[in-house]
Amino acid sequence: MILGTASHVGKSIITAGICRILAEQGYSVAPFKAQNMSLNSWITRDGAEIGISQAVQARAAGVEPIAEMNPILLKPKGDRASQVIILGRIHADKSAGDYYETIHSVMDVVEESYDRLSQDYEFIIIEGAGGAAEINLYDRDIVNIGVARRFKPPIILVGDIERGGVFASLYGTIQLLPEDIKTLIKGIIINKFRGDPALLTPGIEELEKLTGIPILGVLPYTKLGIPSEDSVSIGDKEPADRSVTIAVIRLAHISNFTDFEPLEEHASVRYFEPDQPLGSVDAVIIPGTKNTIDDLMELKEYGMDREIKRCAEAGIPIIGICGGYQMLTSTITDRAIESTAETHTVLQGLGLLNAETRFEEYHKYTEQVTKIVTADGPILGRVKGCKVRGYEIHMGTTSHNEEPAFGDDGCTDKRGLVIGTYLHGLFENREITNALLGFLHERKNLTYTPITRREDPYRNLTDLLHDNLAMEQIYNFLEIEETE
Repeated sequence: MILGTASHVGKSIITAGICRILAEQGYSVAPFKAQNMSLNSWITRDGAEIGISQAVQARAAGVEPIAEMNPILLKPKGDRASQVIILGRIHADKSAGDYYETIHSVMDVVEESYDRLSQDYEFIIIEGAGGAAEINLYDRDIVNIGVARRFKPPIILVGDIERGGVFASLYGTIQLLPEDIKTLIKGIIINKFRGDPALLTPGIEELEKLTGIPILGVLPYTKLGIPSEDSVSIGDKEPADRSVTIAVIRLAHISNFTDFEPLEEHASVRYFEPDQPLGSVDAVIIPGTKNTIDDLMELKEYGMDREIKRCAEAGIPIIGICGGYQMLTSTITDRAIESTAETHTVLQGLGLLNAETRFEEYHKYTEQVTKIVTADGPILGRVKGCKVRGYEIHMGTTSHNEEPAFGDDGCTDKRGLVIGTYLHGLFENREITNALLGFLHERKNLTYTPITRREDPYRNLTDLLHDNLAMEQIYNFLEIEETE
């Protein structure tokens, strides 16, 4: 089990790395996170919705993601409520108080999911959530204390030195853990260090002396090209200085911004708050959102709607994914399904697509899809007839009178420069990425070299762990021997 001193210390990435290492040793291995709170999610082959980190970890392990790997997913919706996903299916919108009243039945789902995985896999690598020592939640914490107490796995505790105070956070976390959980900790990892690890030696020796727990290693700060777990990661993004700039609107309830991470290697992808002017950008992306209505109202409040329309009038490509697609339409009708308001709402969209969106029933569309590019225009016309793969996660439906973009999904305006689609994972398709980046470079008279292959980020990740961690100690408490 991988626990952390706080959120965003590197639990997800380290879990993925250990999954890959064990898989390369020939073991069958599955990731497991009892409860995830994230707006970045993934759709399995059978249409179940799980946190994207468990899908990434399953990919690292070379196995197919399934709902049991993340039995409970909480998607914050605003107004102190979250959409509760149980075993990949939408359950209800609940406040924290209402959710915790049912925590015992939820734990039953967690245990059943773990038991199913244990029947099919030799190893289960468990990821905790947030900080392990949330002492106010011990009586209802199913993802850290509950899982550790129920299954008693050997635990690795991870601390993030980039945030400062790593020795205090590690020591404080250990001291605040219940005694039966504290004894399960077999090692500590210090993550995201910039500099010479030798500088940490005195602190490492003192921490080992105080806790009796070995430091397994110090991992350097590294960019790996692995999808981010949640919106906390946006703050860490450092856009590269490249010839083409793509603006992504940072919506209050932004979801699945991992859609745009494949573009970061080839363009300067910059996130703009709703009150920031866009300036001279080459393309604008409106991402998915857990709350289309409220986020659109915020764009209008701060004038971002006018900024987007200004760019569209100037011939700058505007791409809306999922909730962003819904915002591009002329009108949005919500029968108290999508927004935090409890009344019927009709809202004017951005009006850049001749289309209408309606939220009329509490139903979520979740499926993996394969579509054919059917649109013309300077971007999609380059790859018309190509197959693209992605997945849909959305409430509401959209009808349009525009040129369809991907068969029965999405549409474009008559110029082909405003594109809307429900397809997440669109830029995982090299054809689409090359079509967009090729167009953006050509209109600036720049040379663009099409992407032909992507580097395996998991290879880099396992090299990172092997080079910086005492892997033999991890093998020892997993009771396995390293193979050649």
